[in-house]
Amino acid sequence: MVFKNIRQGWPGELKILKSVFYSRDTLVVAEELIGKILVRKTGHNVLAGAIIETEAYYGQGDPASHAFRGKTPRASIMFGRAGIAYVYFCYGMYWLLNAVTEIVDVPGAVLIRSVMPLSGVEQMCENRKTDDIKNLANLANGPGKLTQAFGIDTKDNGKDLTDPDSGINICYFKQAAGYLPHLKISRTSRVGVSAGKEKLFRFFLENPGVIQDFYL
Repeated sequence: MVFKNIRQGWPGELKILKSVFYSRDTLVVAEELIGKILVRKTGHNVLAGAIIETEAYYGQGDPASHAFRGKTPRASIMFGRAGIAYVYFCYGMYWLLNAVTEIVDVPGAVLIRSVMPLSGVEQMCENRKTDDIKNLANLANGPGKLTQAFGIDTKDNGKDLTDPDSGINICYFKQAAGYLPHLKISRTSRVGVSAGKEKLFRFFLENPGVIQDFYL
């Protein structure tokens, strides 16, 4: 399944990542999701943005993970099939979007922390209740802002990110590997965690300006 003509001038067609992409070590998936395109279909609207920040979460060896205490009702989705969306409520305020990783019964998930909006910006601004349409860098630069901009909430929990009919997918450009910009990716500790803070499980794009320069 490919998305065509979301935005004029883009290098080729967007193809949905398959489950085999997610069925790998969580750190590998977290790093390789940088630069991939989050696509959200709502009615006649298609929202898209480049992923520029992620965090990896494992299982019982990772005290910051929901799966640290095993297969609890809340964390059971992290033990399931790779490529499923794990959406949960945080601090009583924000929905957070994760992609389940690893093989079945091995818990793992990648938190999508930040996205650079590329298409459907007007709808994102409406969702965020802001009219600052020119400040793209501030529109979805945080996990709570991201889900609000893309209209992601509890109804998306458990959706298949590899299913073109799910309305929420992560994609890559099918025929443009040689044309994409160089992404300078850095690795640091995760944000806002006390347990497991020594683990370098966060990835972010050092040069997000190349995304704007290339796609917009």
